[in-house]
Amino acid sequence: MSQEFDVLVIGGGPGGYVAAIRAAQLGFKTACCESNPYADPKGEPRLGGTCLNVGCIPSKALLHTSHLFEEAGHGFESQGISVGTPKIDVAKMIARKSGIVDQLTGGIKGLFKKNKVTLLNGHGAFAGKGDAGWHVKVGEELIVAKQVIVATGSAPRHLPGIPVDNRIVCDNVGALDIDAVPKKLAVIGAGVIGLEMGSVWRRVGADVTVLEAMPDFLAAADQDVAKEALKVFTKQGLKIKLGVQIGEVKVGKKGVTINYKDKDGADQKLEADRLIVSVGRVPNTEGLNPDAVGLKITERGMIEVDDHCRTNLPGVWAVGDVVRGPMLAHKAMEEAVMVAELMAGQAGHCNFDTVPWVIYTSPEIAWVGKTEQQLKAAGVAYKVGKIPFLANGRALGMGDPTGFVKMLADANTDRILGVHIIGANASELISEAVVAMEFAGCSEDLARICHAHPTLSEVVHEAALACDKRPLHF
Repeated sequence: MSQEFDVLVIGGGPGGYVAAIRAAQLGFKTACCESNPYADPKGEPRLGGTCLNVGCIPSKALLHTSHLFEEAGHGFESQGISVGTPKIDVAKMIARKSGIVDQLTGGIKGLFKKNKVTLLNGHGAFAGKGDAGWHVKVGEELIVAKQVIVATGSAPRHLPGIPVDNRIVCDNVGALDIDAVPKKLAVIGAGVIGLEMGSVWRRVGADVTVLEAMPDFLAAADQDVAKEALKVFTKQGLKIKLGVQIGEVKVGKKGVTINYKDKDGADQKLEADRLIVSVGRVPNTEGLNPDAVGLKITERGMIEVDDHCRTNLPGVWAVGDVVRGPMLAHKAMEEAVMVAELMAGQAGHCNFDTVPWVIYTSPEIAWVGKTEQQLKAAGVAYKVGKIPFLANGRALGMGDPTGFVKMLADANTDRILGVHIIGANASELISEAVVAMEFAGCSEDLARICHAHPTLSEVVHEAALACDKRPLHF
């Protein structure tokens, strides 16, 4: 016997669970299958994927705790608060993080129940096609679905010769569960995960060294932002080595030795108690059995899709990290809604040009649209408005005036082409820029909108005014 559905979603991460919920809302009989790659005490499938279980959410919990710890030790005194020397209870910090994960993953199950989505326990694998639809094996059960959405996500990229045990050598999973503050922590990769987790453990007392192969720091970000971030992170105590070439890595019972060449080609050796490897992620199609139905996979291991996430097979779609585009949870959710609405005959929409990027360090970094170096390379005439948080009363009152807002607008049409922020609450401030750009807004549009005073958002307002060389407070 087999179960039949209008829509089967393979994978319960941000792309998968959102696709399932939206499809159900649109009237489709919907199921979502998920295996149990995460440590669920009951052995049940845990929804939320990498993001909720071992990514976005738990890392933000640790970042918040470590930020409070650092503030208590270094920021309170300047504001007249005396608390003595703070102590960190790592086990309690990890337990709090895990409790948040449990709450949110359980919450998605509640949303499935509310929206009448059937949750199937098991990994989905294509088995063929019949008259009634696509055949997908989920565990020992055969599921027949008229349409299938693949949302199997991604997995951490590991380096050859450096086995990850998530005890001494960790990827993003192990980095979230380190049971004690390491005296010395090494991080390979100065991307989002490397900087965020390096910041967590530096704040609570670790001596952190970050090794990055690229010669430029945060090459994907605007150069002004990257330059400011490198200066601030270095001042905070992160030791960031650029242009390195990793050599032999020796792992012992109590630590790790990393041999590498520095940017000048000189041999160097770094000894550490723990190593975090954060060198990107790879699309996850393991166990999907795409050959059984002829599903096309690219040379980079991604499922091949068009601009609307259609695969080469009729009625089979793919979203999120397993397809082209940025590996971001919110991008996956946007694609998920688009696909569900296209299946229902609606006009689905996902604009990569207005997908925001965020790094949750302190200061936070966020941007949307083009960088200044991209505009220069493309020969686009542009104008710049750049305002520091140092000129903002709210930032000064918070004791956190680091960074700036930089707005790039077309020199001829004034249309906003990119906004780049480094500073407190950048992750929240960027949304104003996203809205403006989604509606093809101009810098003058933001310049003529009243912003509450005193708020950090006034710096976005001033940057828009500065595009026309008429800032009022700088």
